[in-house]
Amino acid sequence: MVVVREAVESDIPAITAIYRYHVLHGVASFEIDPPDAAEMSRRHAGVIAAGLPYLVAEHEGRVIGYAYASPYRARPAYRNSVENSVYVDADHHGLGAGKALIRDLIERCRAAGRRQMIAIIGDSDNEASIGLHAAFGFRDVGTLTDVGFKHDRWLDSVIMQLALSES
Repeated sequence: MVVVREAVESDIPAITAIYRYHVLHGVASFEIDPPDAAEMSRRHAGVIAAGLPYLVAEHEGRVIGYAYASPYRARPAYRNSVENSVYVDADHHGLGAGKALIRDLIERCRAAGRRQMIAIIGDSDNEASIGLHAAFGFRDVGTLTDVGFKHDRWLDSVIMQLALSES
């Protein structure tokens, strides 16, 4: 069973390890060099300071994934829109952690009065992430082609959007 809860400082080493793997081996993130635990702690604190959710998924007492919402853009007119990020440990796919995380993230952002959630998905070949977002009602609003270069290839960014509220 997967349990979702708010991330705490003691989760940072596990979060850092999960993200490190995705930075080094995947294309979900366009970062090239994985940030260290101090940087991941700073990012976590920034999300919390913005009043946004930062969650982890646990399975059998171990953190196997994390998700958070961050401000979509810095300019004030974007203040009601958020961008989501979801990462699951490579050895724990298929347990429902991604679904549990995104479901809780959406609910918390709705409860906080946010209006739109934007997903910027690394590469159009990332069928798992595109499918996960589509299953929760995100719609494809565009693809930026060949905007990133990583692992010796050009990568797209797929943009998906979910309306969290009508007003």
